[in-house]
Amino acid sequence: MNYDSFAGQNAARLAALSDGVFSIAMTLLVLDLRAPAVEAIHNDAELWRALIALGPRLMMYIVTFLTLGIFWVGQQTQLNHLARANRSLSWIHIVFLFFVSITPFSTNLMAQYTSFRVALIAYWANIVFLGLTLYISWICAVREGLVDSGVPLEISDGIKRRIVVSQSLYAFGALLCIVNPYWSLAVFVVVQLNFALGLIRKS
Repeated sequence: MNYDSFAGQNAARLAALSDGVFSIAMTLLVLDLRAPAVEAIHNDAELWRALIALGPRLMMYIVTFLTLGIFWVGQQTQLNHLARANRSLSWIHIVFLFFVSITPFSTNLMAQYTSFRVALIAYWANIVFLGLTLYISWICAVREGLVDSGVPLEISDGIKRRIVVSQSLYAFGALLCIVNPYWSLAVFVVVQLNFALGLIRKS
């Protein structure tokens, strides 16, 4: 029997690996938030200014934590509707987790160079590849008959539509960096709040 025909079939193990990678990535995000150095602070005013200076990093922490939360929910939604996995699907999700694991780096880059378009594009590219691999994973699962037979077509269409809509909105936000990178970040925040809180139910 061909090894590839029976490798990587346990979707539960894939979910467990994903939970671990997500939890580590989300924890690493907060390590970029450091209290101001004691030697540089001599009074309340200096501490207050130092905390304000941490604003961009705090904002990026919140934004990216929401992003990873959204993608975790998206991946778990897919895994919950699988009857089983296979080698191809497992490797697609491993690639997806690679992009999850480098999210703290792109976040740190954006936090340090908030006004730089290159940093914004790098951060957006990270989001693009997260969405792309998640979309490909569902297409693969449907094509290879890995989805539970009881899953209605509406759910499959909804999963694909949600990824396409969110990535389109992120792309619109990224284009705004031509005008100002801060506008792009503002759109990213609105998009994330929408998908995290379900502000627009149809999405």
